[in-house]
Amino acid sequence: MGYSEALSIYLVLLFGIIVVPGMDMFYVIANALTGGRRAGLAAVAGIMLGGAVHTLFGALAVGVLTQLPEMAFKVMILIGAAYMAWIGYTLLRSAITVDNIGQSKTRSDWVAFRQGTITCLLNPKAYLFVLAVFPQFMRPEYGPIWSQALVLGGMTVVMQFVIYGGLALAAGRGRDALVGHPEVTIWIGRGAGALFVAAAIFTAWHGLTQHVGP
Repeated sequence: MGYSEALSIYLVLLFGIIVVPGMDMFYVIANALTGGRRAGLAAVAGIMLGGAVHTLFGALAVGVLTQLPEMAFKVMILIGAAYMAWIGYTLLRSAITVDNIGQSKTRSDWVAFRQGTITCLLNPKAYLFVLAVFPQFMRPEYGPIWSQALVLGGMTVVMQFVIYGGLALAAGRGRDALVGHPEVTIWIGRGAGALFVAAAIFTAWHGLTQHVGP
């Protein structure tokens, strides 16, 4: 698997996990509905900062993992692939619907930004996701870990801005689409699940067949 191929798969997974309705998305829409576009975009900026910190955490973790013996590193790759498959399985079985998106109690753009960052940073599933996914796409043979982290981090925050920022700019329509079309959110979740299962199988096979390690 070449570097461009790895980035393409990561981009697809990234889109799949961000587009699934969840707390980050609801937080952005709630702030935009209550405080307008500025508050919504402030919430998006906070979430993007949290995503950048997750990227730093993932890069540090991969830096440690690549120092392990080859067999131990492959085991970690397989554990990560198994977790990705589990995410996919749970999404495939899910029926994600949105009954209502309430209003935020945010009083200023700064509070929206701060709370968005804190909410993102305190999400334990985000750290598990990074630990599972980053070793699959951040490899020593692709170059320095720090440069790869910059690329993956840039892709992450741009995707967050595109999806969440778009919802912040059209919060009313975004809320109506999520609430009024439950079948759409169900198939978004299941489609993302299929992507995760396919990526888990591919990366597990690649991790077993390619030489890695120091």
